Amino acid sequence: MAEVVNSSEESKENAPSRNFIEAEIDKDLKEGVYDHVQTRFPPEPNGFLHIGHAKSIIINSGIAKEYGGKFNMRFDDTNPTKERSEFMDSIIADVKWLGADYEDRLFHASDYFDQMYEYAVKLIKKGKAYVSELTAEQMREYRGTLTEPGKDDPNRDRSIEDNLRMFEEMKSGSVEDGAMTLRAKIDMSSPNINMRDPIIYRVAHMTHARTGDKWCIYPMYDYAHPIEDAIEGITHSLCTLEFEDHRPLYDWVVRECEFANPPRQIEFAKMYLTNVVTGKRYIKKLVEDKVVDGWDDPRLVTIAALRRRGYTPESIRKFVELLGVSKANSSAEMAMLEYCIREDLKPTAKRMMAVLHPVKLIIDNYPEGQTEKVTIEYNKENPEMGSREVTFGRELYIEAEDFMEEPPKKYFRMFPGNEVRLMNAYYVKCTGCEKDADGNVTVVHAEYDPTTRGGDSADGRKVKGTIHWVSAAGSRDCEVRLYENLTDEEKGVYNEEDGSLNLNPNSITVIKNAKIEEELVSAQKYDRFQFVRNGYFCVDSKDSKDGEPVFNRIVSLKSSFKLS
Repeated sequence: MAEVVNSSEESKENAPSRNFIEAEIDKDLKEGVYDHVQTRFPPEPNGFLHIGHAKSIIINSGIAKEYGGKFNMRFDDTNPTKERSEFMDSIIADVKWLGADYEDRLFHASDYFDQMYEYAVKLIKKGKAYVSELTAEQMREYRGTLTEPGKDDPNRDRSIEDNLRMFEEMKSGSVEDGAMTLRAKIDMSSPNINMRDPIIYRVAHMTHARTGDKWCIYPMYDYAHPIEDAIEGITHSLCTLEFEDHRPLYDWVVRECEFANPPRQIEFAKMYLTNVVTGKRYIKKLVEDKVVDGWDDPRLVTIAALRRRGYTPESIRKFVELLGVSKANSSAEMAMLEYCIREDLKPTAKRMMAVLHPVKLIIDNYPEGQTEKVTIEYNKENPEMGSREVTFGRELYIEAEDFMEEPPKKYFRMFPGNEVRLMNAYYVKCTGCEKDADGNVTVVHAEYDPTTRGGDSADGRKVKGTIHWVSAAGSRDCEVRLYENLTDEEKGVYNEEDGSLNLNPNSITVIKNAKIEEELVSAQKYDRFQFVRNGYFCVDSKDSKDGEPVFNRIVSLKSSFKLS
């Protein structure tokens, strides 16, 4: 977010450009429409939040902080059939993790059910709401289309007294689900279908997690949301573009309920990521069908999944910042988000050695039974992180791909007769290999030059290849998980014929016997590292145990995204 503009002319000249939301808020404050700024994030607790919600959280909380205002966290718990405490807990964790500070301002739509009911009675008394007995199918027929106006409900002109009596019957529990609704009385010929006498209350005999069986009528979102904002003193209701057509109804509700100094709704573009699954319905099915191991499976882009995979709050905030705030919908490549996490971890992550597909390397002329310690910096770009001592010995593990018996041209790693550098250790010359009955290489043999300790030659000779390693004596086995896109990028996310997902059968590769440096054994959940040449990795928060870390690859080292 841009900083608040100072009153001095010099500060105005040097201030960053304002996005359209900031410009509108500046105007409201200057004209005295509001004397402060208060925003909110109002999720429905019917699933886990995804990357798109992160933008709304960051914008709403960021605007409040920028203007020295307040930020409210509020659950829109008006539909008990889909709401679960598991979802509420995950949403709270996500919002806090992203750094959105709502202090003690955690609210629920259900906090205001009594007031919402009283406002509904007020609307009836003003002749602005009426009880309808149309079925859902009839309601659709009467509603009209985008090109044809709707028809008046047969009960639209029912008396205020009858409407009050029938609304009380709805509240008392004597009316069956779906038999009656309360509708706002606006304009059935409006070009905006949302204004064609929308339903504002429905009968639903459901037990609510917070209010129990007190209510058997529940408010609709478009009615409840503006009232919640107004009661809490929200000044600017910042939401995504799909609510733009709902804004006239938002304004109608706060106006007809006669709120003084009502809130103002401002819409911004959604954040779309290409080739990812964000729809709650699809994610729910993936979870139920056990395609993924939960709403936080690292192949998903729920905020919980990104956190488990190893993304940082800073990387997601950077991603939102790069996309900017606009009124035009657009899509971003996953590569852009990956760029942000690489940039965040590059100067801060310890660079460790791990061999994912190990093959044994035996240095035949190294003394048997002897080991030594090699000093390796944690991060050459950040010397303040210090260094560590790593065990080196006669038997090591290297990546299987770092040896080829008959290599192609420009292959500078290990092959018979070739000399390479073992990272931070010695020069070694490959002398041959051993194979199993199927022809697979099981052991690579080499001889080392003891005068090249530290990885440099005293006589000035150079080698073109440098490979990483772990010692057999100073390494441990662990599980490593490599992730690819959950869906098939060539086919697209959704099957055009039936709407099903085009799943990638190779979206996860589980390596059970990777070799890691001994120090990594004590890594804690969410600790992040760069594994030399293999990418950035994070300790899995769900399946890791003390002394038995499981590593998720966050992202590879190579990026296809270029910041213009």
